[in-house]
Amino acid sequence: MKWSEISIHTTHEATEAVANILHEAGASGVVIEDSAEPDRLHEDRYGEIWALDKNDFPADGVILKAYLPVNSFLIETVKDIGQSIEGLSEFGLNVGGNAIQTNEVDEEDWATAWKKYYHPVKISGRFTIVPTWEDYAPVESDELIIELDPGMAFGTGTHPTTVMCLQALEKYVEPGDTVVDVGTGSGVLSIGAALLGASRVQALDLDQVAVVAAKENIKLNNVEEIVEVTHGNLLDSVKVPADIIIANILAEVIMSFSQDAYTILPEDGLFIVSGIIGQKRDLVKDDLVSKGFEIIESILMEDWVAIIARKRGV
Repeated sequence: MKWSEISIHTTHEATEAVANILHEAGASGVVIEDSAEPDRLHEDRYGEIWALDKNDFPADGVILKAYLPVNSFLIETVKDIGQSIEGLSEFGLNVGGNAIQTNEVDEEDWATAWKKYYHPVKISGRFTIVPTWEDYAPVESDELIIELDPGMAFGTGTHPTTVMCLQALEKYVEPGDTVVDVGTGSGVLSIGAALLGASRVQALDLDQVAVVAAKENIKLNNVEEIVEVTHGNLLDSVKVPADIIIANILAEVIMSFSQDAYTILPEDGLFIVSGIIGQKRDLVKDDLVSKGFEIIESILMEDWVAIIARKRGV
């Protein structure tokens, strides 16, 4: 079978939104090549090994690669992808040149070559993300392993916004907590909350592809008794209080349902949000404060921000 490699050169700011468009177009996974990656100072306290060649990365911005089957609809699909990316500007996102290239590859080559991008990565004091085909033995007695199949959808869980969310969950989740994961994607945050001792996790996503992927990953990690994945728009289907609501999505979307989050959370409940580009940090913080939240922590990683807010007493 022939596959078409779709390469899109965009900006750091638009990376996750473009990746979501590719998933919605039928891509099972997305490869992200970030121009800033070779020059980043990677902490080695968790034992990572970094050997990056600048020639493997773009000179600027980010290149996202996805793979779609070659068929009679491919030209129209690529056109729709380009138009959808251009439409992101309506949400205040800079998509850059939005340059799209296609390249035909054989299924045999794709089936093995793409896996070279993914290896076990320890992203916090306790969490390690492990692709399903890798053999990995825990180094620490309290290490928490999250297995993911990046071929299902939504990457490997190592994007800075996801890393910050997992680190926040590690810090704030208490045994027995109820957690709501808005825009669950791969389900990685829900899995993390369950492994940390949450008694109930409700994972929500409007994208049916994400719902399927999350269910598979949750089953893979043996937490299906704790995590319930449902198809839903933001918090519309949540009717019970949650100790923690976490959302790793666009800043504009976070602000669109922050009032609902405040209503659902009990006093001192936490609202953990990420997916916020650095320039929009104050915008989101001001919105949360105006809704009644107290900002207790703001985390910066590369160009991204995560905010932890607590519901103040009435």
